[in-house]
Amino acid sequence: MGLLTAACAAYASLAAWLWLTLAQGMFWRTDVRLPPRTAPAHWPSVAIVVPARDEAEVLPRSLPSLIAQDYPGEAEVILVDDGSTDGTGELARRLAQEHPGLPLTVVSPGDPAPGWTGKLWALRHGIAVARTAHSAEPDFLLLTDADIAHEPDSLRELVAAATSADLDLVSQMARLRVVGVWERLVVPAFVYFFAQLYPFRRINRPSARTAAAAGGCVLLRTTAAVRAGVPDRIRQAVIDDVSLARAVQRSGGRIWLGLAERVDSVRPYPALADLWRMVSRSAYAQLRHQPLLLAGTVAGLALVYLVPPAALLAGLATGHPAVAWAGGLAWLLMAGTYLPMLRYYRQSVALAPLLPFTALLYLLMTVDSAVQHYRGRGAAWKGRTYARPSDA
Repeated sequence: MGLLTAACAAYASLAAWLWLTLAQGMFWRTDVRLPPRTAPAHWPSVAIVVPARDEAEVLPRSLPSLIAQDYPGEAEVILVDDGSTDGTGELARRLAQEHPGLPLTVVSPGDPAPGWTGKLWALRHGIAVARTAHSAEPDFLLLTDADIAHEPDSLRELVAAATSADLDLVSQMARLRVVGVWERLVVPAFVYFFAQLYPFRRINRPSARTAAAAGGCVLLRTTAAVRAGVPDRIRQAVIDDVSLARAVQRSGGRIWLGLAERVDSVRPYPALADLWRMVSRSAYAQLRHQPLLLAGTVAGLALVYLVPPAALLAGLATGHPAVAWAGGLAWLLMAGTYLPMLRYYRQSVALAPLLPFTALLYLLMTVDSAVQHYRGRGAAWKGRTYARPSDA
């Protein structure tokens, strides 16, 4: 029975990897970049909205890049100081004086209203200011996190892509920092797993049913935001970027998501504990706080990522070549599909065979996310803990 079970698991894992490689929207390819674009005849106006809570550590490396945007049209930066205690607002004003460029406005929304997450409450306030501060509301909103640095032409390229392809939402997944040992091991896999769940090519089809965005960099038409009723309609969302994309898509908007070339996160995650908190704070929310979905996810991660090396080693140890071959081929497909992401992050290909270990870490992070939720500490971020939407 043990051998039969091992063989079935190995063959099932191999079948899963064949399907993932060939039928899951080519998720493993990393060539999904901004679509072809040309400069518009008239550059639309843009308000850049930056929610920030205790971001004094990263703001000197990110905010100047927004102020320095080389944009031919009318643009401004609105930083929403979300109850910071580290002088974020004062630092932002000082940086604006030291780095002339786009005008900067610093506002504060006060504490979130009941049923709102802090970031969406800050975005709501920033968008409201952008829409009412001038005689005409901006044509586009660039929603970007306080830890995201943009190259000088980033806004120009985003707007050109949106106007050329008639898109309502254009989002780029910022290139996360990869410096330390744990960042090298965990960060590229984070983006790889995200793309596996939300294949970019499927999202970008005109008739797509899959929707997602990367919250660090989202260019959104103001009319599309109004039509979709965001952020009010998604006010309880912990995973706000995916919820935002779904709301825009469901209201008839066209969305696009891809990898960034000139947009980078400057937030460091030097220790495993830092990365653990990043993943575990929202992992169970991604599963809609459902124990059955958690059990299915754990079983799926084990089958897809842990069975291949276990089957290979077990088959070799017990002299059953069929089990070893099935496990080895599945592991080879796994590593092969991970190589493009490692190249995108300029990392050694030697990390590819270690993906099962990284997947085990993510499995444990997901379980820990559920444990923290039931202990009343789930979805915690910078001093705030959010209930599941139905409880909010």
